[in-house]
Amino acid sequence: MPNPRSRKPVPPRPTGRPSPRVPTNTEATGTPKRVTLDRLLSKLGIASRSQAQEWIKAGRVRINQRVARTPDTWVDWPGDAVTLDEHPLEQSPPRFILFHKPKGCVTTHHDEQGRRTIFDVLPPEMTRLHAVGRLDQATSGLLLLTNDSTLSSFLTDPQHQVPRAYLVTVRGEVTDHIRHAAIDGLEDEGEYLHCSDVTIQKRSGRESHLAVTLTEGKNREIRRLFKALGHEVTRLRRIAYGPFTLGDLPPGSWRELPIAEAHAQLIQGFP
Repeated sequence: MPNPRSRKPVPPRPTGRPSPRVPTNTEATGTPKRVTLDRLLSKLGIASRSQAQEWIKAGRVRINQRVARTPDTWVDWPGDAVTLDEHPLEQSPPRFILFHKPKGCVTTHHDEQGRRTIFDVLPPEMTRLHAVGRLDQATSGLLLLTNDSTLSSFLTDPQHQVPRAYLVTVRGEVTDHIRHAAIDGLEDEGEYLHCSDVTIQKRSGRESHLAVTLTEGKNREIRRLFKALGHEVTRLRRIAYGPFTLGDLPPGSWRELPIAEAHAQLIQGFP
């Protein structure tokens, strides 16, 4: 087993959580007179900004009947005629979905490798929602979807340190030393990886069952961190994101939370 001391730990960052201003569902979401194209699609709740950028580069968006392939193209809105796949853009009613992502599907709208996506599982009317963060193909559990860019921006902003809770199974016996090393963190490929909390629920020489909490959404953070500490992750399931919990929702199922209730729960989670 690799010695965790072989990687130089990074001094832990300040643990005091800032007091973010939580958005309310009464905040104005009216579109500005002039906005970049990718931001317009995000503001209208049609896609996340990164997804909008992919669509624009793929030539799926037109401004006044001309294909626009540059995400930071300026648009007068309302005013310019903007279409996506030849359908005029319009404001969608705000929605907030709690989805139990099954293992084996990817968190994207379209996959170039032909893999099954979350939108192959969800109803067709949800294709205009975007995921709040991502879960990799082998990870299951709670995935939030919305077209409310205010909510998604708040939940994914690293400055807000919104906790994400996971149940994790790893190979081998996780010692208290490894548990503390995971909390202290280490540097991997130029990134500081760490858990804000790790609880050992059950362990043996063969495998260990952990409850892990993160406050940032770095790519495959739990898998990379425990691999660096000598423990391969064999099962990973997210059970909570901020105040929103998976509960007894079966894999592949979803439930909708009224947008006002989603805002209210977020406010209660960050008094």
